[in-house]
Amino acid sequence: MRVLSALFFGFALLVLAACSGEPADDFMVKDSPYFNASDALITIDGLPIRYRDEGAKGAPTIVMIHGFTSSLETWDGVADILKGDYRIIRLDLPGHGLTGPDAQARYSNADTVRFVSDFLDALDIQNPTLVGNSLGGLVAWRLAQSRPDGVAKLVLISPGGFSINGVTETPVAVPLMVKLYLTKAPEAGVRQATAALYGDPSKLSETRLRTIMDMMERPGNGDAFVTRAETFTLPDPNHDLKTVATPTLILWGDKDIMVPPAHGEKFAATMPNAALTPLDGMGHVPQEEAPELTANLIHQFIQQQE
Repeated sequence: MRVLSALFFGFALLVLAACSGEPADDFMVKDSPYFNASDALITIDGLPIRYRDEGAKGAPTIVMIHGFTSSLETWDGVADILKGDYRIIRLDLPGHGLTGPDAQARYSNADTVRFVSDFLDALDIQNPTLVGNSLGGLVAWRLAQSRPDGVAKLVLISPGGFSINGVTETPVAVPLMVKLYLTKAPEAGVRQATAALYGDPSKLSETRLRTIMDMMERPGNGDAFVTRAETFTLPDPNHDLKTVATPTLILWGDKDIMVPPAHGEKFAATMPNAALTPLDGMGHVPQEEAPELTANLIHQFIQQQE
């Protein structure tokens, strides 16, 4: 597990089944029990993106970006706490959740940054706070780098950036067994891998596990995960991180076995306006494991920057 998680930069939640490479139609998405009253679809560069918009429309906006193989449901607990004070917008990235696969297979990190940037423009979201976990953290800081005047604040939760196990600017070949693992993982494997994301595995609820399994078995998502893994790179981020002057809070669980907690110190030392808050006893997804703590830290950070 350690080797696999390192190879894919720690973004291993798991997939149950994958079939088609074509995106689902609107009816299929809206017919899902996970598509609720706060959800909507917006087409970005030909791909219908599922997103959730909650809270007061005139309040400061927080945009939340999930990690690899996850979906916007990873933020449920945090969003429920913060939506009384903020407008909370979260989305399913291409190849994930109810958004599903991109027929053009645009899954590189740069592609994903462009999708999210275009998503913000399409919704006319001005100077939001970006909150990203894992892959979502990588996308968040890369987006802040690409539009420095368009992002007010950053909250990075175990973000991607620095090389792990030799993964650099060159993609790593995905072994056959890993492809099978991503596209046909049995329930026992999903349970084990998901529990490994938590510092305290007992905090993984059956409801959350069921959501993960349901969202990951959406048609086409498994193949999308493999394609993303085949194009995934981690070039040296030092030069780029030095240019991100956006006020940044970095949260990192000290029991994160997916992306080394020591990387948090590297981020804080390299970014000119960043502070690291270690989270005792937490794993890779503190927004799920400790939503109240995570929400309070986000709220305090935003208030301190006002």
